[in-house]
Amino acid sequence: MSLIKSISGIRGTIGGAAGDNLTPIDVVKFTSAYAAWLQQQQHSKQKMKVVVGRDARISGAMVSSLVTSTLQSCGVDVINIGLATTPTVELAVTCEKAHGGIIITASHNPKQWNALKLLNAQGEFLSAKDGELLLQMAEQGDLQFAQVDELGSEEQIANSLQNHIALTLALPLVNAQAIRAAKLKVVVDAVNSVGGIAIPQLLHALGVEQVVELNCNPNGQFAHNPEPLPEHLTEISKEVLKQQAHLGIVVDPDVDRLALVCEDGKMFGEEYTLVAVADYVLSHAKGGGNTCSNLSSSRALRDVTEAHGGAYAAAAVGEVNVVEKMRQTNAVIGGEGNGGVIYPALHYGRDALVGVALFLSHYVQQGKSMSALRAGYPPYFMSKNKLTLTPDVNVDAVLSAMKTAYAAERVTDVDGVRVDFDAKKEWVHLRKSNTEPVVRIYAESGAPESAEALARQVMEKMKAVAESSKR
Repeated sequence: MSLIKSISGIRGTIGGAAGDNLTPIDVVKFTSAYAAWLQQQQHSKQKMKVVVGRDARISGAMVSSLVTSTLQSCGVDVINIGLATTPTVELAVTCEKAHGGIIITASHNPKQWNALKLLNAQGEFLSAKDGELLLQMAEQGDLQFAQVDELGSEEQIANSLQNHIALTLALPLVNAQAIRAAKLKVVVDAVNSVGGIAIPQLLHALGVEQVVELNCNPNGQFAHNPEPLPEHLTEISKEVLKQQAHLGIVVDPDVDRLALVCEDGKMFGEEYTLVAVADYVLSHAKGGGNTCSNLSSSRALRDVTEAHGGAYAAAAVGEVNVVEKMRQTNAVIGGEGNGGVIYPALHYGRDALVGVALFLSHYVQQGKSMSALRAGYPPYFMSKNKLTLTPDVNVDAVLSAMKTAYAAERVTDVDGVRVDFDAKKEWVHLRKSNTEPVVRIYAESGAPESAEALARQVMEKMKAVAESSKR
Protein backbone atom coordinates (compact mmCIF):
# COMPACT_ATOMS: atom_id res chain seq x y z
CA MET A 1 0.00 0.00 0.00
CA SER A 2 2.65 2.54 0.96
CA LEU A 3 6.30 2.92 1.99
CA ILE A 4 7.43 6.32 3.23
CA LYS A 5 11.13 7.06 3.67
CA SER A 6 11.98 10.13 5.72
CA ILE A 7 14.90 11.54 7.68
CA SER A 8 13.53 10.11 10.92
CA GLY A 9 13.07 6.56 9.61
CA ILE A 10 10.87 4.41 7.46
CA ARG A 11 7.20 3.53 7.75
CA GLY A 12 4.71 1.64 5.70
CA THR A 13 2.04 -1.01 5.59
CA ILE A 14 2.93 -4.60 6.37
CA GLY A 15 3.05 -7.08 3.49
CA GLY A 16 3.14 -6.71 -0.27
CA ALA A 17 6.07 -5.98 -2.54
CA ALA A 18 9.50 -4.91 -1.33
CA GLY A 19 10.10 -1.22 -1.95
CA ASP A 20 6.37 -0.50 -2.06
CA ASN A 21 5.42 -1.67 1.44
CA LEU A 22 7.20 -2.34 4.74
CA THR A 23 8.45 -5.87 4.06
CA PRO A 24 11.16 -7.93 5.80
CA ILE A 25 13.54 -6.95 3.00
CA ASP A 26 12.93 -3.25 3.64
CA VAL A 27 13.34 -3.70 7.40
CA VAL A 28 16.70 -5.43 6.91
CA LYS A 29 17.84 -2.86 4.34
CA PHE A 30 17.21 0.21 6.49
CA THR A 31 18.33 -1.39 9.75
CA SER A 32 21.63 -2.34 8.08
CA ALA A 33 22.04 1.21 6.79
CA TYR A 34 21.38 2.54 10.28
CA ALA A 35 24.07 0.27 11.73
CA ALA A 36 26.52 1.48 9.07
CA TRP A 37 25.61 5.11 9.78
CA LEU A 38 26.19 4.57 13.52
CA GLN A 39 29.64 3.12 12.88
CA GLN A 40 30.46 6.05 10.63
CA GLN A 41 29.71 8.46 13.49
CA GLN A 42 32.43 6.88 15.64
CA HIS A 43 36.08 7.82 15.46
CA SER A 44 37.05 4.35 16.55
CA LYS A 45 35.97 0.79 15.73
CA GLN A 46 34.36 0.27 19.12
CA LYS A 47 31.43 -2.10 19.46
CA MET A 48 28.10 -0.37 18.85
CA LYS A 49 25.21 -0.73 21.29
CA VAL A 50 21.59 -0.01 20.29
CA VAL A 51 18.35 0.00 22.31
CA VAL A 52 15.33 -1.59 20.61
CA GLY A 53 11.74 -1.25 21.82
CA ARG A 54 8.29 -1.57 20.26
CA ASP A 55 4.66 -0.69 20.71
CA ALA A 56 2.01 -3.44 20.88
CA ARG A 57 0.80 -3.50 17.30
CA ILE A 58 0.31 -6.94 15.77
CA SER A 59 3.40 -6.85 13.54
CA GLY A 60 5.65 -5.54 16.31
CA ALA A 61 7.17 -8.82 17.47
CA MET A 62 7.95 -9.88 13.90
CA VAL A 63 9.57 -6.56 12.97
CA SER A 64 11.46 -6.47 16.27
CA SER A 65 12.97 -9.89 15.55
CA LEU A 66 14.11 -8.70 12.13
CA VAL A 67 15.62 -5.51 13.54
CA THR A 68 17.41 -7.28 16.38
CA SER A 69 18.84 -10.03 14.16
CA THR A 70 19.95 -7.53 11.53
CA LEU A 71 21.73 -5.36 14.07
CA GLN A 72 23.52 -8.42 15.44
CA SER A 73 24.51 -9.44 11.90
CA CYS A 74 26.11 -6.00 11.57
CA GLY A 75 28.13 -6.58 14.73
CA VAL A 76 25.92 -4.39 16.94
CA ASP A 77 25.04 -5.36 20.51
CA VAL A 78 21.30 -5.03 21.16
CA ILE A 79 19.57 -4.00 24.37
CA ASN A 80 16.03 -5.23 23.84
CA ILE A 81 13.54 -3.57 26.19
CA GLY A 82 10.50 -5.21 24.57
CA LEU A 83 7.13 -3.48 24.82
CA ALA A 84 7.96 0.16 25.48
CA THR A 85 6.70 3.67 24.85
CA THR A 86 8.61 5.93 22.49
CA PRO A 87 9.84 8.19 25.31
CA THR A 88 10.88 5.12 27.33
CA VAL A 89 13.15 4.02 24.48
CA GLU A 90 14.54 7.54 24.16
CA LEU A 91 15.43 7.63 27.85
CA ALA A 92 16.85 4.09 27.75
CA VAL A 93 19.39 5.14 25.10
CA THR A 94 21.05 7.59 27.47
CA CYS A 95 20.50 5.54 30.63
CA GLU A 96 22.15 2.50 29.03
CA LYS A 97 24.88 4.66 27.43
CA ALA A 98 23.94 3.25 24.03
CA HIS A 99 25.00 4.66 20.68
CA GLY A 100 21.46 4.85 19.37
CA GLY A 101 17.99 3.36 19.42
CA ILE A 102 15.26 2.02 17.16
CA ILE A 103 11.61 2.39 18.10
CA ILE A 104 9.28 0.04 16.25
CA THR A 105 6.03 1.97 16.05
CA ALA A 106 3.83 3.70 13.50
CA SER A 107 2.58 6.09 16.18
CA HIS A 108 -1.06 7.05 15.49
CA ASN A 109 -1.34 5.13 12.20
CA PRO A 110 -3.82 2.21 11.96
CA LYS A 111 -2.81 -1.35 12.80
CA GLN A 112 -1.67 -2.33 9.28
CA TRP A 113 1.16 0.20 9.56
CA ASN A 114 4.50 -0.08 11.30
CA ALA A 115 7.73 1.90 11.25
CA LEU A 116 11.33 2.19 12.35
CA LYS A 117 11.98 5.42 14.23
CA LEU A 118 15.70 6.05 14.50
CA LEU A 119 17.51 7.72 17.40
CA ASN A 120 21.01 9.11 17.92
CA ALA A 121 23.20 8.71 21.02
CA GLN A 122 21.22 11.45 22.81
CA GLY A 123 18.01 9.46 22.41
CA GLU A 124 16.69 12.03 19.95
CA PHE A 125 15.51 11.75 16.36
CA LEU A 126 18.15 12.19 13.69
CA SER A 127 18.84 15.63 12.25
CA ALA A 128 17.89 16.33 8.65
CA LYS A 129 21.53 16.04 7.61
CA ASP A 130 22.05 12.69 9.33
CA GLY A 131 18.75 11.34 8.09
CA GLU A 132 19.56 12.20 4.48
CA LEU A 133 22.96 10.53 4.80
CA LEU A 134 21.38 7.36 6.17
CA LEU A 135 18.84 7.21 3.35
CA GLN A 136 21.64 7.60 0.80
CA MET A 137 23.56 4.74 2.42
CA ALA A 138 20.46 2.53 2.28
CA GLU A 139 19.90 3.23 -1.41
CA GLN A 140 23.56 2.69 -2.33
CA GLY A 141 23.37 -0.76 -0.78
CA ASP A 142 27.11 -1.06 -0.22
CA LEU A 143 26.73 -2.53 3.27
CA GLN A 144 29.09 -4.84 5.14
CA PHE A 145 28.10 -7.53 7.64
CA ALA A 146 30.09 -8.97 10.54
CA GLN A 147 32.16 -12.14 10.50
CA VAL A 148 30.93 -14.93 12.76
CA ASP A 149 33.24 -14.05 15.67
CA GLU A 150 32.15 -10.41 15.51
CA LEU A 151 28.38 -10.87 15.62
CA GLY A 152 26.51 -8.72 18.10
CA SER A 153 24.83 -9.94 21.28
CA GLU A 154 21.32 -9.44 22.65
CA GLU A 155 20.47 -8.45 26.22
CA GLN A 156 16.88 -8.23 27.35
CA ILE A 157 16.05 -5.63 30.00
CA ALA A 158 12.68 -5.50 31.75
CA ASN A 159 12.94 -2.42 34.01
CA SER A 160 13.07 0.46 31.51
CA LEU A 161 9.47 1.56 32.15
CA GLN A 162 9.98 1.49 35.92
CA ASN A 163 13.09 3.61 35.46
CA HIS A 164 11.15 6.05 33.27
CA ILE A 165 8.42 6.37 35.90
CA ALA A 166 10.97 6.82 38.69
CA LEU A 167 12.75 9.60 36.77
CA THR A 168 9.40 11.27 36.12
CA LEU A 169 8.37 11.18 39.79
CA ALA A 170 11.77 12.60 40.77
CA LEU A 171 11.13 15.81 38.82
CA PRO A 172 10.79 18.74 41.27
CA LEU A 173 7.52 19.95 39.70
CA VAL A 174 5.80 16.57 39.96
CA ASN A 175 3.77 16.68 43.18
CA ALA A 176 2.80 13.08 43.86
CA GLN A 177 1.86 13.90 47.45
CA ALA A 178 -0.79 16.41 46.34
CA ILE A 179 -2.06 14.07 43.63
CA ARG A 180 -2.46 11.26 46.16
CA ALA A 181 -4.28 13.57 48.59
CA ALA A 182 -6.77 14.58 45.88
CA LYS A 183 -8.12 11.00 45.67
CA LEU A 184 -8.66 11.20 41.95
CA LYS A 185 -10.67 8.84 39.79
CA VAL A 186 -9.26 8.61 36.28
CA VAL A 187 -10.38 6.72 33.16
CA VAL A 188 -7.58 5.65 30.78
CA ASP A 189 -7.95 4.75 27.09
CA ALA A 190 -4.70 3.34 25.69
CA VAL A 191 -6.12 1.93 22.43
CA ASN A 192 -4.83 -1.57 23.37
CA SER A 193 -1.16 -0.66 23.05
CA VAL A 194 1.74 -0.06 25.43
CA GLY A 195 -0.02 2.85 27.11
CA GLY A 196 -2.23 0.20 28.69
CA ILE A 197 0.84 -0.87 30.66
CA ALA A 198 2.57 2.48 31.13
CA ILE A 199 -0.19 4.91 32.08
CA PRO A 200 -1.91 2.82 34.80
CA GLN A 201 1.50 2.05 36.36
CA LEU A 202 2.38 5.74 36.31
CA LEU A 203 -0.96 6.75 37.82
CA HIS A 204 -0.64 4.24 40.66
CA ALA A 205 2.91 5.47 41.33
CA LEU A 206 1.53 9.02 41.50
CA GLY A 207 -1.01 7.95 44.10
CA VAL A 208 -4.11 7.63 41.93
CA GLU A 209 -5.91 4.64 43.44
CA GLN A 210 -9.04 4.66 41.25
CA VAL A 211 -7.91 3.93 37.70
CA VAL A 212 -10.59 2.71 35.29
CA GLU A 213 -8.91 0.93 32.37
CA LEU A 214 -10.48 1.15 28.93
CA ASN A 215 -8.77 -0.55 25.97
CA CYS A 216 -5.68 -1.22 28.07
CA ASN A 217 -4.95 -4.78 26.87
CA PRO A 218 -1.70 -4.43 24.85
CA ASN A 219 -2.67 -6.88 22.10
CA GLY A 220 -2.44 -4.47 19.17
CA GLN A 221 -6.13 -4.83 18.31
CA PHE A 222 -6.90 -1.11 18.24
CA ALA A 223 -10.42 -0.59 19.56
CA HIS A 224 -10.86 2.59 17.51
CA ASN A 225 -8.86 4.80 15.19
CA PRO A 226 -5.65 5.27 17.21
CA GLU A 227 -5.23 8.98 16.52
CA PRO A 228 -6.53 10.72 19.67
CA LEU A 229 -9.01 13.06 17.98
CA PRO A 230 -12.47 13.90 19.42
CA GLU A 231 -14.36 11.92 16.80
CA HIS A 232 -12.47 8.75 17.85
CA LEU A 233 -12.98 9.19 21.60
CA THR A 234 -16.72 8.82 22.10
CA GLU A 235 -16.28 5.66 24.21
CA ILE A 236 -14.10 7.28 26.86
CA SER A 237 -16.32 10.36 26.92
CA LYS A 238 -19.26 8.18 27.90
CA GLU A 239 -17.16 6.21 30.40
CA VAL A 240 -15.94 9.35 32.20
CA LEU A 241 -19.56 10.39 32.71
CA LYS A 242 -20.65 6.89 33.71
CA GLN A 243 -17.84 6.54 36.26
CA GLN A 244 -18.26 10.12 37.52
CA ALA A 245 -14.52 10.41 37.10
CA HIS A 246 -12.49 13.56 37.56
CA LEU A 247 -10.99 13.22 34.08
CA GLY A 248 -10.04 10.90 31.26
CA ILE A 249 -6.57 10.28 29.81
CA VAL A 250 -5.99 9.16 26.22
CA VAL A 251 -2.67 8.25 24.62
CA ASP A 252 -1.72 7.09 21.14
CA PRO A 253 -0.11 3.65 20.52
CA ASP A 254 3.45 4.76 21.34
CA VAL A 255 2.49 7.17 24.14
CA ASP A 256 4.09 10.37 22.92
CA ARG A 257 0.76 12.19 22.49
CA LEU A 258 -1.64 13.04 25.31
CA ALA A 259 -5.30 14.00 25.10
CA LEU A 260 -7.55 14.76 28.07
CA VAL A 261 -11.29 14.45 28.72
CA CYS A 262 -13.16 16.74 31.10
CA GLU A 263 -15.48 15.53 33.85
CA ASP A 264 -18.48 16.37 31.66
CA GLY A 265 -17.28 14.07 28.88
CA LYS A 266 -16.13 16.92 26.64
CA MET A 267 -12.62 17.13 25.22
CA PHE A 268 -10.13 19.34 27.03
CA GLY A 269 -8.63 19.91 23.58
CA GLU A 270 -5.46 18.30 22.28
CA GLU A 271 -3.99 21.74 21.57
CA TYR A 272 -4.52 22.67 25.21
CA THR A 273 -2.60 19.75 26.72
CA LEU A 274 0.66 21.62 26.10
CA VAL A 275 -0.90 24.96 27.02
CA ALA A 276 -1.98 23.73 30.47
CA VAL A 277 1.33 21.98 31.20
CA ALA A 278 3.24 25.06 30.07
CA ASP A 279 1.09 27.25 32.33
CA TYR A 280 2.13 25.09 35.28
CA VAL A 281 5.83 24.98 34.39
CA LEU A 282 5.97 28.72 33.68
CA SER A 283 4.30 29.53 36.99
CA HIS A 284 7.37 28.01 38.68
CA ALA A 285 9.97 29.55 36.35
CA LYS A 286 11.90 32.44 37.87
CA GLY A 287 11.43 35.62 35.86
CA GLY A 288 9.26 33.88 33.32
CA GLY A 289 10.40 31.18 30.93
CA ASN A 290 10.51 30.64 27.20
CA THR A 291 8.36 28.19 25.27
CA CYS A 292 8.25 26.76 21.78
CA SER A 293 5.83 24.86 19.55
CA ASN A 294 5.50 24.29 15.83
CA LEU A 295 3.91 26.71 13.38
CA SER A 296 0.68 24.69 13.20
CA SER A 297 0.05 24.84 16.95
CA SER A 298 -2.37 27.08 18.82
CA ARG A 299 -1.64 30.72 19.58
CA ALA A 300 -2.84 30.00 23.13
CA LEU A 301 0.69 28.89 24.11
CA ARG A 302 2.07 32.26 23.04
CA ASP A 303 -0.61 34.09 25.05
CA VAL A 304 0.04 32.05 28.20
CA THR A 305 3.81 32.43 27.82
CA GLU A 306 3.64 36.19 27.47
CA ALA A 307 1.25 36.40 30.43
CA HIS A 308 3.99 34.81 32.53
CA GLY A 309 6.60 37.25 31.20
CA GLY A 310 8.31 34.77 28.88
CA ALA A 311 8.99 34.66 25.16
CA TYR A 312 7.43 32.28 22.67
CA ALA A 313 9.14 30.92 19.54
CA ALA A 314 7.69 28.95 16.63
CA ALA A 315 9.52 26.15 14.82
CA ALA A 316 8.97 24.27 11.59
CA VAL A 317 6.67 21.26 11.92
CA GLY A 318 8.46 18.15 13.15
CA GLU A 319 9.72 17.13 16.58
CA VAL A 320 13.38 17.47 15.60
CA ASN A 321 12.74 21.08 14.50
CA VAL A 322 10.94 21.95 17.73
CA VAL A 323 13.78 20.46 19.79
CA GLU A 324 16.36 22.46 17.86
CA LYS A 325 14.42 25.70 18.38
CA MET A 326 13.92 24.91 22.08
CA ARG A 327 17.66 24.58 22.51
CA GLN A 328 18.28 27.82 20.64
CA THR A 329 15.81 29.76 22.80
CA ASN A 330 16.46 27.98 26.13
CA ALA A 331 12.80 27.00 26.30
CA VAL A 332 11.73 25.44 29.61
CA ILE A 333 8.78 23.68 28.00
CA GLY A 334 7.66 23.04 24.45
CA GLY A 335 6.10 20.58 22.10
CA GLU A 336 3.41 20.28 19.48
CA GLY A 337 -0.29 21.05 19.42
CA ASN A 338 -1.15 17.40 18.79
CA GLY A 339 -0.75 16.70 22.52
CA GLY A 340 3.03 16.31 22.42
CA VAL A 341 4.77 17.66 25.54
CA ILE A 342 8.56 18.11 25.52
CA TYR A 343 10.05 18.83 28.95
CA PRO A 344 13.84 19.23 28.71
CA ALA A 345 14.28 18.87 32.48
CA LEU A 346 13.96 15.14 31.75
CA HIS A 347 14.71 14.76 28.04
CA TYR A 348 14.15 16.34 24.62
CA GLY A 349 11.31 14.17 23.34
CA ARG A 350 7.51 14.15 23.33
CA ASP A 351 6.53 12.28 26.47
CA ALA A 352 2.94 11.57 27.54
CA LEU A 353 4.09 10.16 30.90
CA VAL A 354 5.77 13.45 31.81
CA GLY A 355 2.73 15.25 30.41
CA VAL A 356 0.37 13.29 32.69
CA ALA A 357 2.51 13.84 35.80
CA LEU A 358 2.89 17.59 35.23
CA PHE A 359 -0.74 18.07 34.23
CA LEU A 360 -2.11 16.26 37.28
CA SER A 361 0.21 18.30 39.52
CA HIS A 362 -1.22 21.44 37.93
CA TYR A 363 -4.80 20.18 38.09
CA VAL A 364 -4.79 19.38 41.80
CA GLN A 365 -2.95 22.62 42.60
CA GLN A 366 -5.64 24.65 40.83
CA GLY A 367 -8.46 22.90 42.68
CA LYS A 368 -10.85 23.36 39.74
CA SER A 369 -12.85 20.96 37.64
CA MET A 370 -11.37 20.08 34.27
CA SER A 371 -13.98 22.12 32.42
CA ALA A 372 -13.35 25.15 34.65
CA LEU A 373 -9.61 24.83 34.16
CA ARG A 374 -10.06 24.66 30.39
CA ALA A 375 -12.37 27.70 30.43
CA GLY A 376 -9.58 29.76 32.00
CA TYR A 377 -7.38 29.56 28.91
CA PRO A 378 -7.62 31.80 25.82
CA PRO A 379 -10.44 30.48 23.61
CA TYR A 380 -9.18 29.53 20.17
CA PHE A 381 -10.64 27.26 17.55
CA MET A 382 -8.83 25.62 14.66
CA SER A 383 -9.96 24.67 11.18
CA LYS A 384 -7.88 22.02 9.37
CA ASN A 385 -8.28 21.62 5.61
CA LYS A 386 -6.38 20.58 2.53
CA LEU A 387 -6.45 21.84 -1.03
CA THR A 388 -5.66 19.36 -3.82
CA LEU A 389 -4.09 20.99 -6.87
CA THR A 390 -3.61 19.55 -10.32
CA PRO A 391 -0.14 18.14 -11.12
CA ASP A 392 0.59 21.00 -13.54
CA VAL A 393 0.42 23.59 -10.73
CA ASN A 394 3.71 24.83 -9.28
CA VAL A 395 2.90 24.61 -5.58
CA ASP A 396 6.01 26.55 -4.56
CA ALA A 397 5.01 29.40 -6.86
CA VAL A 398 1.50 29.43 -5.35
CA LEU A 399 2.92 29.64 -1.83
CA SER A 400 5.28 32.42 -2.91
CA ALA A 401 2.34 34.35 -4.34
CA MET A 402 0.41 33.91 -1.08
CA LYS A 403 3.37 35.27 0.84
CA THR A 404 3.33 38.37 -1.38
CA ALA A 405 -0.45 38.71 -1.11
CA TYR A 406 -0.26 38.93 2.68
CA ALA A 407 2.96 40.94 2.92
CA ALA A 408 1.23 43.57 5.04
CA GLU A 409 0.74 41.00 7.82
CA ARG A 410 3.36 39.13 9.86
CA VAL A 411 4.59 36.34 7.58
CA THR A 412 6.83 33.39 8.50
CA ASP A 413 8.23 31.19 5.74
CA VAL A 414 10.53 28.69 7.48
CA ASP A 415 7.97 25.95 6.80
CA GLY A 416 5.54 26.83 4.05
CA VAL A 417 3.81 30.14 4.73
CA ARG A 418 2.27 31.22 8.01
CA VAL A 419 0.39 34.51 8.18
CA ASP A 420 -0.41 36.04 11.58
CA PHE A 421 -3.21 38.59 11.66
CA ASP A 422 -2.16 39.96 15.04
CA ALA A 423 -4.88 42.63 15.22
CA LYS A 424 -7.53 39.88 15.16
CA LYS A 425 -5.44 37.24 16.95
CA GLU A 426 -5.87 34.94 13.97
CA TRP A 427 -3.41 32.97 11.85
CA VAL A 428 -3.28 30.64 8.89
CA HIS A 429 -0.53 28.16 8.02
CA LEU A 430 -0.05 26.75 4.51
CA ARG A 431 2.18 23.68 4.08
CA LYS A 432 2.71 21.63 0.97
CA SER A 433 2.86 17.85 0.95
CA ASN A 434 6.19 16.32 -0.01
CA THR A 435 4.55 13.46 -1.90
CA GLU A 436 1.53 14.93 -3.72
CA PRO A 437 0.21 18.29 -5.06
CA VAL A 438 -1.65 19.05 -1.86
CA VAL A 439 -1.47 22.08 0.42
CA ARG A 440 -2.60 21.69 4.02
CA ILE A 441 -4.34 24.74 5.46
CA TYR A 442 -4.54 25.31 9.21
CA ALA A 443 -6.47 28.36 10.40
CA GLU A 444 -7.15 29.51 13.96
CA SER A 445 -9.40 32.19 15.36
CA GLY A 446 -11.47 33.05 18.42
CA ALA A 447 -14.59 31.26 17.15
CA PRO A 448 -15.23 28.20 14.97
CA GLU A 449 -17.09 30.29 12.40
CA SER A 450 -14.30 32.83 11.99
CA ALA A 451 -11.67 30.08 11.74
CA GLU A 452 -13.68 28.41 8.96
CA ALA A 453 -14.21 31.76 7.22
CA LEU A 454 -10.48 32.51 7.32
CA ALA A 455 -9.65 29.10 5.90
CA ARG A 456 -12.21 29.51 3.09
CA GLN A 457 -10.91 33.00 2.26
CA VAL A 458 -7.33 31.77 1.94
CA MET A 459 -8.32 28.66 0.00
CA GLU A 460 -10.28 30.71 -2.54
CA LYS A 461 -7.32 33.04 -3.00
CA MET A 462 -5.02 30.04 -3.49
CA LYS A 463 -7.36 28.54 -6.09
CA ALA A 464 -7.34 31.82 -8.02
CA VAL A 465 -3.55 32.01 -7.91
CA ALA A 466 -3.26 28.37 -9.03
CA GLU A 467 -5.60 28.95 -11.98
CA SER A 468 -3.76 32.06 -13.13
CA SER A 469 -0.42 30.26 -12.92
CA LYS A 470 -1.61 27.70 -15.51
CA ARG A 471 -2.42 30.30 -18.15
